[in-house]
Amino acid sequence: MIGKIFKAYDVRATYPEPLNEDAAWHVGYGTGVYLKENNGGEPGLVLVSRDMRPHSPQLCKKMSEGIRAAGMDVVNLGMCDTSFMYFAIPYLNAVGGVQTTASHNPINYNGFKVSKDGAKPVGADTGLKEIEEIARAFEGEKPEPTGKYDEMDLWAEYRKHIQKFLVPLTKPTKVFVDGSNGMAGKLVPEAFFDVENLEISDVYFEMGNGFVHEPNPLVAENMIPTQEGVKKIGGVVGACFDGDADRCMVVDETGEIVGCDHMTAMLAEYYFAKDNPGTTIVYDLRSSKVVEETIAKLGMKAKKSKVGHVNMKAALRETEGAFGGELSGHFYFRDNNYADSGAITFACVLSVLEQTGKKLSELVAPYRKYPQSGEINYEVEDKVGVMNLLKDKYASVATVEELDGVSIDAFDGEGWWFNVRASNTEPLLRLNAEAKDKATLDKLLAELEPHLGTPAEGH
Repeated sequence: MIGKIFKAYDVRATYPEPLNEDAAWHVGYGTGVYLKENNGGEPGLVLVSRDMRPHSPQLCKKMSEGIRAAGMDVVNLGMCDTSFMYFAIPYLNAVGGVQTTASHNPINYNGFKVSKDGAKPVGADTGLKEIEEIARAFEGEKPEPTGKYDEMDLWAEYRKHIQKFLVPLTKPTKVFVDGSNGMAGKLVPEAFFDVENLEISDVYFEMGNGFVHEPNPLVAENMIPTQEGVKKIGGVVGACFDGDADRCMVVDETGEIVGCDHMTAMLAEYYFAKDNPGTTIVYDLRSSKVVEETIAKLGMKAKKSKVGHVNMKAALRETEGAFGGELSGHFYFRDNNYADSGAITFACVLSVLEQTGKKLSELVAPYRKYPQSGEINYEVEDKVGVMNLLKDKYASVATVEELDGVSIDAFDGEGWWFNVRASNTEPLLRLNAEAKDKATLDKLLAELEPHLGTPAEGH
Protein backbone atom coordinates (compact mmCIF):
# COMPACT_ATOMS: atom_id res chain seq x y z
CA MET A 1 0.00 0.00 0.00
CA ILE A 2 2.79 2.44 0.97
CA GLY A 3 4.31 2.27 -2.53
CA LYS A 4 1.09 3.52 -4.13
CA ILE A 5 1.19 6.86 -2.31
CA PHE A 6 4.72 8.01 -3.24
CA LYS A 7 4.97 10.16 -6.40
CA ALA A 8 7.87 12.00 -8.12
CA TYR A 9 7.65 15.18 -6.03
CA ASP A 10 5.53 14.28 -3.00
CA VAL A 11 3.22 11.79 -1.32
CA ARG A 12 -0.28 11.92 -2.79
CA ALA A 13 -3.28 9.56 -2.94
CA THR A 14 -6.97 9.16 -2.17
CA TYR A 15 -8.19 9.02 1.44
CA PRO A 16 -8.84 6.67 3.25
CA GLU A 17 -7.36 4.14 0.81
CA PRO A 18 -4.50 3.89 0.13
CA LEU A 19 -3.62 6.98 2.22
CA ASN A 20 -4.87 6.63 5.80
CA GLU A 21 -3.70 7.32 9.36
CA ASP A 22 -1.47 4.24 9.46
CA ALA A 23 0.23 5.22 6.19
CA ALA A 24 0.61 8.78 7.54
CA TRP A 25 2.44 7.44 10.62
CA HIS A 26 4.82 5.46 8.38
CA VAL A 27 5.48 8.51 6.18
CA GLY A 28 6.19 10.54 9.32
CA TYR A 29 8.52 7.90 10.72
CA GLY A 30 10.39 7.60 7.39
CA THR A 31 10.67 11.39 7.18
CA GLY A 32 11.89 11.66 10.78
CA VAL A 33 14.59 9.02 10.27
CA TYR A 34 15.65 10.59 6.95
CA LEU A 35 15.84 14.14 8.34
CA LYS A 36 17.80 12.88 11.35
CA GLU A 37 20.33 11.20 9.03
CA ASN A 38 20.44 14.38 6.92
CA ASN A 39 21.24 16.27 10.14
CA GLY A 40 24.34 14.18 10.81
CA GLY A 41 22.44 11.66 12.93
CA GLU A 42 21.46 14.34 15.42
CA PRO A 43 17.89 15.02 16.62
CA GLY A 44 16.42 18.31 15.45
CA LEU A 45 13.25 20.32 14.95
CA VAL A 46 10.75 19.30 12.24
CA LEU A 47 7.80 21.57 11.40
CA VAL A 48 4.38 20.27 10.41
CA SER A 49 1.36 22.07 8.96
CA ARG A 50 -1.79 21.23 7.04
CA ASP A 51 -4.32 22.48 4.53
CA MET A 52 -8.11 22.80 4.90
CA ARG A 53 -9.13 19.29 3.76
CA PRO A 54 -11.45 17.55 6.27
CA HIS A 55 -9.01 14.66 6.82
CA SER A 56 -5.87 16.83 7.05
CA PRO A 57 -5.98 17.29 10.89
CA GLN A 58 -5.89 13.57 11.70
CA LEU A 59 -3.35 12.75 8.96
CA CYS A 60 -1.09 15.57 10.16
CA LYS A 61 -1.43 14.35 13.77
CA LYS A 62 -0.49 10.74 12.92
CA MET A 63 2.35 11.86 10.66
CA SER A 64 3.68 14.04 13.52
CA GLU A 65 3.61 11.03 15.87
CA GLY A 66 5.72 9.11 13.36
CA ILE A 67 8.28 11.94 13.21
CA ARG A 68 8.45 12.04 17.02
CA ALA A 69 8.80 8.23 17.18
CA ALA A 70 11.99 8.71 15.15
CA GLY A 71 13.28 10.94 17.97
CA MET A 72 12.69 14.32 16.33
CA ASP A 73 10.94 17.29 17.95
CA VAL A 74 7.83 18.66 16.23
CA VAL A 75 6.35 22.16 16.08
CA ASN A 76 2.87 22.34 14.54
CA LEU A 77 2.20 25.57 12.61
CA GLY A 78 -1.51 24.78 12.20
CA MET A 79 -3.57 25.37 9.07
CA CYS A 80 -1.64 27.35 6.46
CA ASP A 81 -0.59 27.53 2.83
CA THR A 82 2.36 25.46 1.61
CA SER A 83 4.60 28.52 1.12
CA PHE A 84 4.23 29.29 4.84
CA MET A 85 6.33 26.17 5.46
CA TYR A 86 9.06 27.41 3.10
CA PHE A 87 9.26 30.61 5.15
CA ALA A 88 9.11 28.92 8.56
CA ILE A 89 11.81 26.24 8.14
CA PRO A 90 14.74 28.70 7.88
CA TYR A 91 13.03 31.19 10.21
CA LEU A 92 12.95 28.61 13.04
CA ASN A 93 16.20 26.94 11.94
CA ALA A 94 14.36 23.64 11.55
CA VAL A 95 15.95 20.62 9.86
CA GLY A 96 12.86 20.17 7.69
CA GLY A 97 9.10 20.32 7.46
CA VAL A 98 6.04 18.48 6.17
CA GLN A 99 2.88 20.11 4.82
CA THR A 100 -0.22 17.90 4.74
CA THR A 101 -1.90 18.78 1.43
CA ALA A 102 -2.98 17.43 -1.96
CA SER A 103 -2.62 20.84 -3.64
CA HIS A 104 -5.10 21.07 -6.55
CA ASN A 105 -6.40 17.48 -6.40
CA PRO A 106 -10.07 16.72 -5.59
CA ILE A 107 -11.24 16.87 -1.96
CA ASN A 108 -10.98 13.07 -1.46
CA TYR A 109 -7.20 13.26 -2.03
CA ASN A 110 -4.52 14.11 0.48
CA GLY A 111 -0.76 13.92 0.76
CA PHE A 112 2.49 15.30 2.15
CA LYS A 113 5.02 17.76 0.74
CA VAL A 114 8.40 17.27 2.43
CA SER A 115 11.19 19.85 2.68
CA LYS A 116 14.59 19.61 4.31
CA ASP A 117 16.85 22.27 5.85
CA GLY A 118 16.71 25.69 4.17
CA ALA A 119 13.30 24.74 2.69
CA LYS A 120 15.05 22.64 0.03
CA PRO A 121 12.51 20.35 -1.68
CA VAL A 122 12.53 16.59 -1.17
CA GLY A 123 11.65 14.78 -4.41
CA ALA A 124 12.25 11.25 -5.70
CA ASP A 125 15.94 11.97 -6.39
CA THR A 126 16.50 14.21 -3.36
CA GLY A 127 15.33 12.03 -0.46
CA LEU A 128 11.78 10.84 -1.14
CA LYS A 129 12.90 7.38 -2.32
CA GLU A 130 14.85 6.94 0.94
CA ILE A 131 11.81 8.03 2.97
CA GLU A 132 9.69 5.49 1.08
CA GLU A 133 12.20 2.70 1.75
CA ILE A 134 12.29 3.47 5.49
CA ALA A 135 8.48 3.71 5.64
CA ARG A 136 8.05 0.39 3.78
CA ALA A 137 10.66 -1.45 5.84
CA PHE A 138 9.16 -0.61 9.23
CA GLU A 139 7.06 -3.45 10.64
CA GLY A 140 5.87 -4.45 14.07
CA GLU A 141 4.87 -2.41 17.08
CA LYS A 142 5.18 1.33 16.68
CA PRO A 143 7.59 2.95 19.15
CA GLU A 144 6.26 5.65 21.49
CA PRO A 145 7.00 9.23 20.42
CA THR A 146 10.14 10.45 22.20
CA GLY A 147 10.44 13.83 20.48
CA LYS A 148 8.82 16.89 22.03
CA TYR A 149 5.64 18.47 20.62
CA ASP A 150 4.68 22.15 20.52
CA GLU A 151 2.39 24.49 18.56
CA MET A 152 3.25 27.94 17.24
CA ASP A 153 1.49 30.83 15.52
CA LEU A 154 3.84 32.58 13.07
CA TRP A 155 1.24 34.49 11.04
CA ALA A 156 2.45 37.95 12.15
CA GLU A 157 6.02 37.14 11.08
CA TYR A 158 4.86 35.56 7.82
CA ARG A 159 2.66 38.57 6.99
CA LYS A 160 5.64 40.87 7.50
CA HIS A 161 7.74 38.68 5.20
CA ILE A 162 5.16 38.75 2.38
CA GLN A 163 4.59 42.49 2.68
CA LYS A 164 8.33 43.14 2.26
CA PHE A 165 7.70 42.42 -1.44
CA LEU A 166 4.88 45.00 -1.65
CA VAL A 167 5.45 48.72 -2.17
CA PRO A 168 3.04 51.15 -0.44
CA LEU A 169 -0.10 51.66 -2.54
CA THR A 170 -0.69 55.40 -2.96
CA LYS A 171 -4.20 55.21 -4.43
CA PRO A 172 -7.24 52.94 -4.07
CA THR A 173 -6.39 49.66 -5.82
CA LYS A 174 -9.30 47.34 -6.62
CA VAL A 175 -8.47 43.67 -7.10
CA PHE A 176 -10.47 40.48 -7.48
CA VAL A 177 -9.31 37.21 -5.89
CA ASP A 178 -10.64 33.67 -6.37
CA GLY A 179 -9.52 31.55 -3.41
CA SER A 180 -10.61 28.28 -5.12
CA ASN A 181 -12.03 27.11 -1.73
CA GLY A 182 -8.41 26.46 -0.78
CA MET A 183 -5.79 27.89 1.55
CA ALA A 184 -5.97 31.34 -0.08
CA GLY A 185 -9.18 31.70 1.97
CA LYS A 186 -6.94 32.05 5.02
CA LEU A 187 -3.76 33.38 3.40
CA VAL A 188 -5.19 36.39 1.54
CA PRO A 189 -7.10 37.83 4.55
CA GLU A 190 -4.09 37.23 6.82
CA ALA A 191 -1.51 38.65 4.41
CA PHE A 192 -3.33 41.48 2.63
CA PHE A 193 -6.48 42.72 4.34
CA ASP A 194 -4.57 45.31 6.41
CA VAL A 195 -2.81 46.81 3.36
CA GLU A 196 -3.74 50.46 2.96
CA ASN A 197 -5.59 51.36 -0.26
CA LEU A 198 -6.01 47.70 -1.28
CA GLU A 199 -9.66 46.83 -1.94
CA ILE A 200 -10.17 43.08 -2.32
CA SER A 201 -13.35 41.55 -3.75
CA ASP A 202 -13.29 37.81 -3.26
CA VAL A 203 -15.06 34.63 -4.24
CA TYR A 204 -14.73 31.01 -3.01
CA PHE A 205 -12.87 31.84 0.20
CA GLU A 206 -14.91 29.20 2.14
CA MET A 207 -12.72 26.26 3.14
CA GLY A 208 -13.16 22.61 4.04
CA ASN A 209 -16.38 21.59 2.26
CA GLY A 210 -15.04 20.80 -1.19
CA PHE A 211 -14.36 22.85 -4.30
CA VAL A 212 -16.87 24.79 -6.42
CA HIS A 213 -14.39 24.47 -9.30
CA GLU A 214 -11.19 22.45 -9.52
CA PRO A 215 -8.58 24.43 -7.53
CA ASN A 216 -6.19 24.53 -10.47
CA PRO A 217 -5.77 27.90 -12.24
CA LEU A 218 -3.82 26.25 -15.06
CA VAL A 219 -7.11 24.96 -16.52
CA ALA A 220 -8.71 27.84 -18.46
CA GLU A 221 -12.30 27.20 -17.33
CA ASN A 222 -11.23 27.54 -13.67
CA MET A 223 -10.19 31.13 -14.44
CA ILE A 224 -13.67 32.18 -15.61
CA PRO A 225 -14.86 33.49 -12.17
CA THR A 226 -11.69 35.63 -11.96
CA GLN A 227 -12.12 36.91 -15.52
CA GLU A 228 -15.75 37.85 -14.92
CA GLY A 229 -15.09 39.18 -11.42
CA VAL A 230 -12.32 41.62 -12.31
CA LYS A 231 -14.44 43.18 -15.08
CA LYS A 232 -17.51 43.40 -12.86
CA ILE A 233 -15.70 45.39 -10.14
CA GLY A 234 -13.54 47.43 -12.53
CA GLY A 235 -10.42 45.97 -10.92
CA VAL A 236 -6.82 46.47 -11.99
CA VAL A 237 -5.98 42.76 -11.69
CA GLY A 238 -7.63 39.45 -10.90
CA ALA A 239 -5.84 36.55 -9.20
CA CYS A 240 -6.74 32.88 -8.85
CA PHE A 241 -4.90 30.68 -6.34
CA ASP A 242 -4.59 26.91 -6.38
CA GLY A 243 -5.62 24.57 -3.54
CA ASP A 244 -2.58 24.99 -1.30
CA ALA A 245 -2.03 28.62 -2.46
CA ASP A 246 1.59 28.24 -3.55
CA ARG A 247 0.49 29.10 -7.10
CA CYS A 248 -1.19 32.25 -8.31
CA MET A 249 -2.24 33.10 -11.85
CA VAL A 250 -3.54 36.49 -12.90
CA VAL A 251 -5.80 38.14 -15.46
CA ASP A 252 -5.49 41.72 -16.64
CA GLU A 253 -8.18 44.38 -16.19
CA THR A 254 -9.91 43.25 -19.41
CA GLY A 255 -10.19 39.68 -18.09
CA GLU A 256 -7.49 38.25 -20.36
CA ILE A 257 -5.29 35.58 -18.75
CA VAL A 258 -1.64 36.57 -18.40
CA GLY A 259 0.50 33.63 -19.53
CA CYS A 260 2.96 32.50 -16.88
CA ASP A 261 5.91 32.99 -19.24
CA HIS A 262 4.71 36.54 -19.99
CA MET A 263 4.43 37.08 -16.25
CA THR A 264 8.03 35.88 -15.83
CA ALA A 265 9.17 38.43 -18.43
CA MET A 266 7.12 41.24 -16.88
CA LEU A 267 8.33 40.66 -13.31
CA ALA A 268 11.93 40.30 -14.53
CA GLU A 269 11.66 43.64 -16.34
CA TYR A 270 9.60 45.75 -13.96
CA TYR A 271 10.25 44.21 -10.54
CA PHE A 272 13.71 42.61 -10.48
CA ALA A 273 15.89 44.33 -13.12
CA LYS A 274 16.42 47.66 -11.32
CA ASP A 275 17.69 46.34 -7.99
CA ASN A 276 19.35 43.16 -9.29
CA PRO A 277 21.59 44.19 -12.21
CA GLY A 278 23.13 41.22 -13.99
CA THR A 279 21.25 38.67 -11.89
CA THR A 280 20.11 35.32 -13.27
CA ILE A 281 16.46 34.73 -14.08
CA VAL A 282 15.51 31.05 -14.26
CA TYR A 283 12.76 30.06 -16.65
CA ASP A 284 10.89 26.92 -17.63
CA LEU A 285 12.23 25.65 -20.98
CA ARG A 286 8.66 25.65 -22.41
CA SER A 287 8.52 29.45 -22.09
CA SER A 288 8.07 31.88 -24.98
CA LYS A 289 11.22 33.17 -26.71
CA VAL A 290 10.15 36.58 -25.45
CA VAL A 291 11.36 35.61 -21.95
CA GLU A 292 14.90 34.98 -23.14
CA GLU A 293 14.83 38.14 -25.29
CA THR A 294 13.57 40.31 -22.41
CA ILE A 295 16.17 39.01 -19.96
CA ALA A 296 18.99 39.59 -22.49
CA LYS A 297 17.72 43.11 -23.28
CA LEU A 298 17.88 43.94 -19.56
CA GLY A 299 21.50 42.76 -19.27
CA MET A 300 20.55 39.87 -17.00
CA LYS A 301 21.45 36.21 -17.43
CA ALA A 302 18.84 33.68 -18.56
CA LYS A 303 18.95 30.10 -17.26
CA LYS A 304 16.68 27.44 -18.77
CA SER A 305 15.38 24.81 -16.37
CA LYS A 306 13.77 21.42 -16.66
CA VAL A 307 10.07 21.40 -15.76
CA GLY A 308 9.12 20.80 -12.11
CA HIS A 309 9.53 22.68 -8.84
CA VAL A 310 12.45 20.54 -7.64
CA ASN A 311 14.39 21.39 -10.84
CA MET A 312 13.45 25.08 -10.83
CA LYS A 313 14.46 25.55 -7.19
CA ALA A 314 17.77 23.75 -7.75
CA ALA A 315 18.58 25.93 -10.79
CA LEU A 316 17.74 29.14 -8.91
CA ARG A 317 19.81 28.11 -5.89
CA GLU A 318 22.75 27.05 -8.05
CA THR A 319 22.85 30.39 -9.91
CA GLU A 320 21.78 32.48 -6.87
CA GLY A 321 19.31 34.10 -9.26
CA ALA A 322 16.78 36.64 -7.99
CA PHE A 323 13.70 35.08 -9.58
CA GLY A 324 12.32 32.19 -11.60
CA GLY A 325 9.03 31.43 -13.34
CA GLU A 326 7.39 28.22 -14.48
CA LEU A 327 4.48 27.69 -16.87
CA SER A 328 2.58 25.82 -14.14
CA GLY A 329 2.07 29.08 -12.22
CA HIS A 330 4.87 28.53 -9.71
CA PHE A 331 7.10 31.60 -9.26
CA TYR A 332 10.30 31.38 -7.22
CA PHE A 333 12.13 34.05 -5.24
CA ARG A 334 15.69 34.11 -3.92
CA ASP A 335 14.54 36.25 -0.99
CA ASN A 336 11.95 33.60 -0.15
CA ASN A 337 14.55 30.86 0.38
CA TYR A 338 14.50 30.11 -3.37
CA ALA A 339 10.94 28.84 -2.95
CA ASP A 340 7.62 29.52 -4.65
CA SER A 341 4.86 31.67 -3.20
CA GLY A 342 1.45 32.62 -4.57
CA ALA A 343 1.16 35.52 -2.12
CA ILE A 344 4.56 37.00 -3.00
CA THR A 345 3.76 36.69 -6.73
CA PHE A 346 0.56 38.67 -6.12
CA ALA A 347 2.47 41.28 -4.07
CA CYS A 348 5.00 41.71 -6.89
CA VAL A 349 2.26 42.25 -9.49
CA LEU A 350 0.59 44.87 -7.27
CA SER A 351 3.96 46.60 -6.82
CA VAL A 352 4.56 46.72 -10.58
CA LEU A 353 1.11 48.25 -11.18
CA GLU A 354 1.75 50.86 -8.47
CA GLN A 355 5.25 51.78 -9.64
CA THR A 356 4.55 51.95 -13.39
CA GLY A 357 1.10 53.53 -13.17
CA LYS A 358 0.19 51.47 -16.25
CA LYS A 359 -2.62 49.02 -16.90
CA LEU A 360 -1.65 45.36 -16.71
CA SER A 361 -2.83 44.79 -20.31
CA GLU A 362 -0.44 47.56 -21.49
CA LEU A 363 2.47 46.07 -19.57
CA VAL A 364 1.90 42.56 -20.91
CA ALA A 365 1.08 43.48 -24.55
CA PRO A 366 4.72 43.55 -25.79
CA TYR A 367 5.28 40.00 -24.51
CA ARG A 368 2.29 38.59 -26.39
CA LYS A 369 4.10 38.85 -29.72
CA TYR A 370 4.61 35.21 -30.76
CA PRO A 371 1.76 32.72 -31.32
CA GLN A 372 2.01 29.65 -29.07
CA SER A 373 0.40 26.21 -29.24
CA GLY A 374 -0.03 25.78 -25.49
CA GLU A 375 0.74 22.31 -24.14
CA ILE A 376 -0.84 19.60 -26.33
CA ASN A 377 -0.75 15.96 -25.21
CA TYR A 378 -0.51 13.11 -27.71
CA GLU A 379 -1.01 9.41 -26.98
CA VAL A 380 2.23 7.78 -28.14
CA GLU A 381 3.37 4.25 -27.25
CA ASP A 382 6.96 4.53 -28.52
CA LYS A 383 7.83 7.86 -26.89
CA VAL A 384 11.61 7.52 -27.29
CA GLY A 385 11.29 6.40 -30.92
CA VAL A 386 9.18 9.41 -31.87
CA MET A 387 11.55 11.84 -30.13
CA ASN A 388 14.54 10.30 -31.96
CA LEU A 389 12.67 10.52 -35.26
CA LEU A 390 11.98 14.24 -34.71
CA LYS A 391 15.63 14.87 -33.82
CA ASP A 392 16.77 13.23 -37.08
CA LYS A 393 14.11 14.98 -39.15
CA TYR A 394 15.08 18.51 -38.08
CA ALA A 395 18.80 18.15 -37.25
CA SER A 396 19.87 19.89 -40.48
CA VAL A 397 17.81 23.07 -39.94
CA ALA A 398 17.64 23.36 -36.14
CA THR A 399 19.65 23.13 -32.95
CA VAL A 400 18.71 20.15 -30.81
CA GLU A 401 18.82 20.29 -27.00
CA GLU A 402 17.96 17.46 -24.60
CA LEU A 403 17.67 19.23 -21.25
CA ASP A 404 14.12 17.93 -20.73
CA GLY A 405 12.76 15.79 -23.54
CA VAL A 406 13.83 17.24 -26.89
CA SER A 407 13.89 20.95 -27.78
CA ILE A 408 14.25 21.65 -31.50
CA ASP A 409 14.98 25.29 -32.28
CA ALA A 410 14.94 26.83 -35.76
CA PHE A 411 13.64 30.20 -34.59
CA ASP A 412 16.33 32.35 -36.20
CA GLY A 413 16.11 30.64 -39.59
CA GLU A 414 12.69 29.03 -40.02
CA GLY A 415 10.86 31.11 -37.40
CA TRP A 416 9.74 28.28 -35.07
CA TRP A 417 10.82 26.08 -32.16
CA PHE A 418 9.20 23.28 -30.18
CA ASN A 419 9.76 21.00 -27.21
CA VAL A 420 8.48 17.45 -26.81
CA ARG A 421 8.58 15.78 -23.36
CA ALA A 422 7.45 12.35 -22.27
CA SER A 423 4.98 11.97 -19.40
CA ASN A 424 6.49 9.99 -16.50
CA THR A 425 3.28 8.12 -15.76
CA GLU A 426 1.30 7.81 -19.01
CA PRO A 427 1.95 6.92 -22.69
CA LEU A 428 1.85 10.61 -23.58
CA LEU A 429 4.13 13.07 -25.33
CA ARG A 430 3.64 16.73 -24.40
CA LEU A 431 4.23 19.28 -27.15
CA ASN A 432 4.86 23.01 -26.74
CA ALA A 433 5.48 25.01 -29.91
CA GLU A 434 5.93 28.67 -30.84
CA ALA A 435 6.51 30.59 -34.05
CA LYS A 436 7.07 34.13 -35.28
CA ASP A 437 3.59 34.17 -36.85
CA LYS A 438 0.39 32.11 -36.90
CA ALA A 439 0.89 30.73 -40.43
CA THR A 440 4.32 29.34 -39.50
CA LEU A 441 2.94 27.81 -36.31
CA ASP A 442 0.03 26.17 -38.15
CA LYS A 443 2.42 24.78 -40.78
CA LEU A 444 4.71 23.36 -38.07
CA LEU A 445 1.84 21.71 -36.18
CA ALA A 446 0.53 20.15 -39.41
CA GLU A 447 4.05 18.87 -40.15
CA LEU A 448 4.38 17.31 -36.69
CA GLU A 449 0.94 15.70 -36.59
CA PRO A 450 1.75 12.59 -38.70
CA HIS A 451 4.51 11.73 -36.20
CA LEU A 452 2.55 12.55 -33.04
CA GLY A 453 -0.93 11.39 -34.03
CA THR A 454 -4.10 12.98 -32.70
CA PRO A 455 -4.26 14.94 -29.43
CA ALA A 456 -5.24 12.84 -26.41
CA GLU A 457 -8.77 13.19 -25.03
CA GLY A 458 -9.18 14.73 -21.59
CA HIS A 459 -5.60 15.98 -21.24
